[in-house]
This record gives sequence, C-alpha cells and structure tokens, in this order.
Amino acid sequence: MRVGIIALQHESNTFLSTETTIDNFRQDVLVTGEAVRETFANAHHEVGGFFEGLAAAKIYAVSIFAARAVPSGVITAECEEELLKSLLRELDRAGEVDGLLVAPHGAAVGAQHADFDGHWLMQIREKIGRKPLICTLDLHANVSQRMIDACDATIGYRTNPHLDQRQRGIEAATLMVRTLRGEIKPTQALAAPPVASNIERQLTDDSPCRDLYALADAQLRRNGVLSNSVLLGFPYADVAEIGTSALVVTDDDAALARKLADEIGDYIVSNRQQFVGEMISVNSALDAIASGERPVCLLDTGDNVGGGSPADGTVLAGALHARGVGPWLAMIYDPQSAADAIRGGVGAKLKMSIGAKTDNLHGRLLVADCTVISLHDGQWTESQIRHGGHSRGEMGPTAVVRTDRGGTIILTSRRQPPFTLAPIRACGLNPADFDVHVAKGVHAPVAAYREICRRFIRVNTPGVTNADMTQLTFKHRRKPLFPFES
Repeated sequence: MRVGIIALQHESNTFLSTETTIDNFRQDVLVTGEAVRETFANAHHEVGGFFEGLAAAKIYAVSIFAARAVPSGVITAECEEELLKSLLRELDRAGEVDGLLVAPHGAAVGAQHADFDGHWLMQIREKIGRKPLICTLDLHANVSQRMIDACDATIGYRTNPHLDQRQRGIEAATLMVRTLRGEIKPTQALAAPPVASNIERQLTDDSPCRDLYALADAQLRRNGVLSNSVLLGFPYADVAEIGTSALVVTDDDAALARKLADEIGDYIVSNRQQFVGEMISVNSALDAIASGERPVCLLDTGDNVGGGSPADGTVLAGALHARGVGPWLAMIYDPQSAADAIRGGVGAKLKMSIGAKTDNLHGRLLVADCTVISLHDGQWTESQIRHGGHSRGEMGPTAVVRTDRGGTIILTSRRQPPFTLAPIRACGLNPADFDVHVAKGVHAPVAAYREICRRFIRVNTPGVTNADMTQLTFKHRRKPLFPFES
C-alpha cells in the first residue's frame, strides 16, 4: 500500500498589516517529493510521526508536498493560488495512493479564502474521492465544519507548549493503517461552543486546561472511541470559526461521536469564566521582578511571534532599560539595526534606535548607547523536543549588542519565535547569565526557558497579539461569543 503525505501550515494573524507571501514559505519550508522526507522524517513534528507510523506498519510513505511559514499576516491571493497549484500538481505526480495523511495548521486565513485550510482540504477530497483522508491539527486551530467534512478523522495536539506533535502524527498514521486494513471505520463529530479562550489560559499543564483535558482523557476509555481533541483556538484570526472546539472520532458510531463532542462543548460553556485572562501590566511585572526569585522570564504577549506579531516590539525592553534592571536579554527583529551593528564591527560603540519599525502598535524606538559584542550568521540547531517541532532555524545576519544600562539585545534579520534557547547559544551567550529574559510568546517558550527560569510572568503588552482580545476590532466573528457577549 502507498499513503501520501502532505503538509501546508500557517497561522494567520488578520490584525497584522504585513501580508504573507510565497517568499515567507520559501524562507521556512517549501519542498516537494523526497525533500519532504529529508526535511521531516527525523523531526519532532507530526509529519515525522506520519513517516514513523507508516514505516512500522510496512506501508510506503509517498512524500508529496510540505509548506510552512512563520506565523504572520493574511496569505495573499497570489500565494494561495501558487501553494494550491503546486500541491495539486505534486499530488498528480505522486500517482495512485491508497490514502492521505495531511497536516494543516487549522488557522490559515487567505485573502481569497478565509477558511484556507478548509478550502485546500476540500480540493484534495475532490481529487481522491472516497479514499481515507486523515488529518492532524494544531491545538490553536479555529476549526470549520468544512475541514471536518473533508476528512475521515481529525486529530489535534494535546499539549501547549506543543511537545506531542510526533506522537499525534503516529496516532494519525495508526488510524490510517487500521482503516486501510478494514479494522475500523472512523466517524467524527465537531462541537463548536460559543467560547473563545483567552491565550493566557491555554497552558495545558495548568488549570483550567488540565481539568478540561482530564474530561477528554476519560472519554478515551469509552468503548468505540478512537480519538478526541480539544482545540483551544487562535484568537487573532477574525473569522467566523474563531473559538474553542472539540472533536471526537469513533468507530462507525456517529451518535456517540456527537454525544461526546457535545459533552466537552457543554463543559467549556459551563466553565467559560475560568478561561478569562489575568492581564498583568508592565509596571506590575517589573515590580514583581524586584521582589521575587530570579532568573525570571517576561512573556511579551502583545508581541507574540508564534501568534504572528512583528517581533520588533520594544515595550518590555524599553521598560527594563528605563528602570536599569539587569542583566536582561531580549531578541528583537530589526534588519536595519543588525546591519548597522555589522558595519560597525565588534567593539563598535553606536547610538542605536532599535525596534518598533513595523508599525506603531508595539512600542517606540528604543534609543540607547550600545556596544557591539558579537556578529553571527544566525543559524542554529536544536536536538531537544521543543514547541513547533523545529530542529534548525535561520535568523539571518545577526548582531549582539549591549546597552549602557545592563541590557543585551540580539538583533536578527529574520523573525525568530522564542521556541528554543538554541538561537541564544548560537550567539555565544549563556542564557543562565541573565536575571531577566524577554520572550516574545505566551506558552510556547516555557518548554525551553524553564531550563533556566524560576518564574514566568505573562505581561499584557499592547500589539496585534494583545492578550485581551476584546481590545481588537473583529468584523467577521460569530455572535454570540464569550467573552465579547456573556
């Protein structure tokens, strides 16, 4: 038997002014054929799990297409068309397959198709007819009925930070194998309660998510249940499907799938007040640094790169600089300042205006007297399991500068989500040397930064990933939807 493998992943922040083009995918992952296997087979990623699960069953994995871009703005119409054209062309070239394992993100938004994942999944369904199509989703998917209708079974990540991606890929491959052997007939149901979970409350190791997943885990012990998923949703996509949802996959029992999906949905509605964020201010966070244990990680929720933000926000770095707190470390995307530092060379003393160049939503220019400490090519590798399943990355030409008030800033030429400490170490820095770390994320950095930080403070900074979603202007969301309507 031959099972095809396809991945097309993007988390689209519709509040970001910068659009996502095909070049954004080329900078991350845009591969076809055997290059898919070379890129993902050994990665801590669901596609790696696809390969492993199929190999264990001695089913040949047909590498077809994989595309991924760092979360950013809406995908342009031209990019949508180019991605889909390439995907369908490679599917034709792959020849006859017995089924498909596919990995969308679940929160991709296109200029032409707001439900871009649902659109391309349906295109594939029309191509392969009634052959099994089994799908994985990111835990932050905004799930549409169209996505579910396109697939025989859908499996979401169960951890945030996302450390179980490869496991979920193996689970999907196992379902595919059992389906092809005629052992099971996957049947699924979606529940979409009118609740949008605050991003601050989406740490799966902690309540309220821990209790919600305990309910989901208990369902897995029921006869006839093959899989279930809680999708916490992506709050920065202005689409009709925004919100938390639940999926249950049974063995040919539609009524049971519907009953159990609704059970999770009802629990979410009944406990919706627990999914409201704490919203800690910048000043409160800095006060807490002075009175608590260090090292501490300040999570910059308003400039959450994993949520599509610009990565050049200066609110926290500027506040730390102004107070003279230190030593602190921040990474800021600023190709212009990186180039200035590179031209100056190691040891140069420069008056720099750092960050805040994408828009005026994420702070003001951080003006400081800086010394250039080191210069780097920006390449890094990671051997540990980290959020997103990334094992290598490219920050572009990178400079490390130190301010005259105890701050160290890594200036990158490409946006770099803080999913790993590897980029810091690749710049010759020891993360343990800093009392305060600024990480532009909410929960994703925790898996890496807990190696060195004793505390995490989620700071309600302004920006396109503002933790208080009610401060963002939505035009297309469903109504009613908590917390906008009670």
